[in-house]
Amino acid sequence: MSALVGLDRTNLRQLAVDSLRRAITSGEMLPGTHMVETDLSERLGISRGTLREAMRQLQQEGLLEAGARGRLSVRTLDVREIEDLFLVRGALEALAARLIIAGDRIAEAVPVLQAAIDRMRAAEGATMPERIEADLEFHRDLIRFVGNATLVHQWQQLEGSIRMSIMYAGLERATSNMDTERHLDIVDAIAAGDEDHAVHVIRAHMMQAAATLTS
Repeated sequence: MSALVGLDRTNLRQLAVDSLRRAITSGEMLPGTHMVETDLSERLGISRGTLREAMRQLQQEGLLEAGARGRLSVRTLDVREIEDLFLVRGALEALAARLIIAGDRIAEAVPVLQAAIDRMRAAEGATMPERIEADLEFHRDLIRFVGNATLVHQWQQLEGSIRMSIMYAGLERATSNMDTERHLDIVDAIAAGDEDHAVHVIRAHMMQAAATLTS
């Protein structure tokens, strides 16, 4: 079923954002696709003004990019951007692990992360969007657990680009990055209580993920 369907009149801008985001991250709207306002506003059943507001938010999230004339299209990533993205993402998640261990919160954090692993396993037979969400939720839980609002905000700023990196690679290669055992290595490293080892495991996880997506 297409994500681009008519919307209710309640909170139209956010509904438009959600609908367009699903269409982009599911591959219904491929990288490089131009955002034609007349077509999209008609398909979504909203005004062009509301559509522009929604597209501005998606541009801020990193899902849309402006061309030479300011015309928006679905963002296209290159290899260097993906490598840089996962380098920064690894630094943020490694910091989260350090803070958990240094703050003596391992016993609290491990069950939270293990529950996220369980949800990933449960999603293995689900649709690709559900698998992607389960994977991202594991990493969100790691970041959120620390309780540092700035850390959460910085990670969230990358989320649109993370989703676009999946579209760059294609779903088959992206799926291999959702392996639960690779994520369990992160949980085990945090549980061991060695900050440097946990940092190494998380950065290696991200480097491998980037390599898989760009190979």
